[in-house]
Amino acid sequence: MHWSRLAEQYLVDEDDAIIALNKPAGIAVTGERHDTDLVQLAAAEGITLYPVHRIDKVTSGLVLFAKDLAAHGGLTRQFTKRTADKQYLLVTAATGLPETGVIELPLSVGRKNRVRIAAPRETIRRDGDLWFVDESDVLAGKSYPSRTEFTTVARAERHTVVLARPITGRRHQIRVHLAWIGYPIAGDPLFDRSGTYARTHLHSWRLRLDAPWRAGSALELTARPGPDFFTTGTEPIIDDPADLLAHLADR
Repeated sequence: MHWSRLAEQYLVDEDDAIIALNKPAGIAVTGERHDTDLVQLAAAEGITLYPVHRIDKVTSGLVLFAKDLAAHGGLTRQFTKRTADKQYLLVTAATGLPETGVIELPLSVGRKNRVRIAAPRETIRRDGDLWFVDESDVLAGKSYPSRTEFTTVARAERHTVVLARPITGRRHQIRVHLAWIGYPIAGDPLFDRSGTYARTHLHSWRLRLDAPWRAGSALELTARPGPDFFTTGTEPIIDDPADLLAHLADR
C-alpha cells in the first residue's frame, strides 16, 4: 500500500494548502494504533500531512488534511467552533426512524476506553423526534454534551438510509447515538453482531468550511460512496442508489 497510489485513486480535491480524499473503509487516518495509516503512508514518501478531522478506520468517505500548519489551524478552529458543516450517510440495520430527528445524549468513556451514553440506557426518553436524558440521570464523572441531527432519505424492507449531521464532533458519536436509541449502523463491529454485512455502513459524505485562500472563500467537498455501501455484500440494500445520490447532491 503506497500513499501516492491511494492519493491518485481516491483524490477529491487538492491545492497548495489541503488535500481531501474519499477514504475506503478499513484504512485508519492517524494515531489509532493500527499497523498503518494515511499519515504514516504519506510520511514514508516524505510528505507531511496534518489531519483536519478524523473518521474511524471502519468509516469510509471524505477526510481532509492540511499541508501546512497555517491552513491546519484555521480549518480545525472551525470544527472546534462548530461552524464546519459535516454530513454523513449511514444505513441502519432497523426500520422505524422518523423523517427527521435529534439525538441529544451526553457521551462518556467507560471500561476499555469504550464510548457510551453517560446515563443508564433505560433513562433515555423520546419526546416526538427528540431523544434525550434528564440531567438528573447523567452518571457521575466526566461527560460530554453531544448532539446529532438526522434526516431519513430512503427506506427499505429491513434498512433505513439516513443523512446525519454531528453538531458536536465526539469520538464514535454517530455510532453510539444510533445504537443506543435502537438503530445500530449496519455492520458496525461495536454494535451489530449479526455478521450479515461485509463492511460498516457509515460514510463521510460532505464537508463545508471557510477557505479564505480560495476564490469563493469556501471548501465544499463531497465524496461519493462506493458500490459496497449500498449492498450487504450479497444483496442490494436499496433499489436505485444512483437516483438517491443524485437527489442528495442537490440538497
